[in-house]
Amino acid sequence: MDTVTLLLIMLAVFFAALVYLLMRQKPPARDPHHQAQEAAERQNMAHMLDMMRQQQSELSGRLTHLAELQETAKGELSRTMSEQLGNVFKTVNENLKESREKTTRSLGDLGERLQVIDKAQKEITALSGQVVELQHVLDNKQARGAFGEAQLADIVSDGLPESAYQFQHTLSNGKRADCLINLPNPPGPVVIDSKFPLEAYQKLRAAENEADTRAALTQMKADTLKHATDISDKYILPGETADAALMFLPSESIFSELHLRLPDVVDKCRALRVYPVSPNTMSLTLNTVRAIMRDVKMREQAGLIQKEVHLLLDDVGRLNDRVDKLRTHFEQANKDIESIETSTRKITSRGDKITSLEVEDKPSPSLLDEQS
Repeated sequence: MDTVTLLLIMLAVFFAALVYLLMRQKPPARDPHHQAQEAAERQNMAHMLDMMRQQQSELSGRLTHLAELQETAKGELSRTMSEQLGNVFKTVNENLKESREKTTRSLGDLGERLQVIDKAQKEITALSGQVVELQHVLDNKQARGAFGEAQLADIVSDGLPESAYQFQHTLSNGKRADCLINLPNPPGPVVIDSKFPLEAYQKLRAAENEADTRAALTQMKADTLKHATDISDKYILPGETADAALMFLPSESIFSELHLRLPDVVDKCRALRVYPVSPNTMSLTLNTVRAIMRDVKMREQAGLIQKEVHLLLDDVGRLNDRVDKLRTHFEQANKDIESIETSTRKITSRGDKITSLEVEDKPSPSLLDEQS
């Protein structure tokens, strides 16, 4: 129910109550004065009712106009609200669409990242399995030796040409070397033997007190010196190999611990002419070996070049001799040509003289003298 209808109902109720009150008044006395007064009052009342009806009519017209204005405003408000709601709905739909697209892209990116994470997880799992497998390999001494030899073979084959090395080469004493580097004399072929003193190193890493550390270092020292002594006795052969050999340690950690904590062991190994190398230092050593081999190759090529230059100089000397001989022949030929030219001139001169003479029956004495 709107406001205008409520006002009309209230006015109707008011007039109905007023009419009811007027009708309920007691009839007046029959006094003429009072009757005249009553008539005047009725007339005034009727006049007031007329005015009230008129005002009610005006009020009704105004209320009707107000209702029309209200309906117009309501329609305008409804249209405006509809437009605003339409714009809001459009904006909300666009925002929802954009949010949905962003969410879809985010979910796609998240899926890709999850795939990458899943792949990395699989690789980590595989790597963990390989680490466990490597640990099992390193626990076996024979497998550990094969692992060191394989690592040495990879480094050497990557650093040198095939003609520069031999694996598992048997020496004249019947000992088989893990690797033999074919260097020219001096220094001669160099033997590389792979050793892996892992037990002592593991004890050193697991040591919990000073006593355990000293015991592990003592064992590492003894193992390393034993390996160095064996290499020196087996693989350094005068006249067959170089006067030094290399002990390949397949672990950088063991190599570092050896140099940091046991430098006296390194010095004793060098005194035995056995030099410890790690994978990194082995690569540097092979670079040096490659440079030596390149230098030897260059020297060989330089010798060949010098020999060819000497032969070329001999050929040049012989060529000079032959040129001198040819020059002598040319000079003699020039002299012969000059003699021929002289004879030709004389013959030409005589022919000219003969053609200038008159023919007679008897030759003149002067002509006979010239012919004689």
